[in-house]
Amino acid sequence: MPKQFKIFAITGSTRKNSSNYKILKHISENIKTGFEVEIFEDLDELPHFNPDLDTDNPPQTIISFRNKITEADGVIICTPEYVFSLPGSLKNALEWCISTTIFSKKKVGLITASASGEMAHDQLILIMKTLEAQFDNENLLLIQGVRGKINEEGKIINDETLAVLNKFITNFENQIFY
Repeated sequence: MPKQFKIFAITGSTRKNSSNYKILKHISENIKTGFEVEIFEDLDELPHFNPDLDTDNPPQTIISFRNKITEADGVIICTPEYVFSLPGSLKNALEWCISTTIFSKKKVGLITASASGEMAHDQLILIMKTLEAQFDNENLLLIQGVRGKINEEGKIINDETLAVLNKFITNFENQIFY
């Protein structure tokens, strides 16, 4: 039986059915057979980062979150930009990973989908470099004006966005394979 690749996909938005969730859902529905995508939507359930709690026995929700990253063959993060920055809930989740090596050499894909998104995208790249995640320009995607490019049902209605998103999927699949 061929290997089933596990992808842990993190939505940076805490809004249910957000554009970021819809993008990850599109990826999960259009990725090749042989890939299993789990979309993590529970950033709002992670406790605030506190170095005093980041010990040998951190909170159970953090252990579970870290294990999902560790067990994954790759991680995709899709986030909006809030006030020219990453959402606090996503930054909080990533701060819980700083004291570990779980992202070191982990293959990641980074998507920022927002009205503008440029500053959040740059910050996400910097944080993931700090965490020693493995990615290149083929696994980075900035989708500006995202709300006008996805309908309520989650269908990508902008041809250019659909094309770059499908190229991102193919590039990420290839990164995991090789």
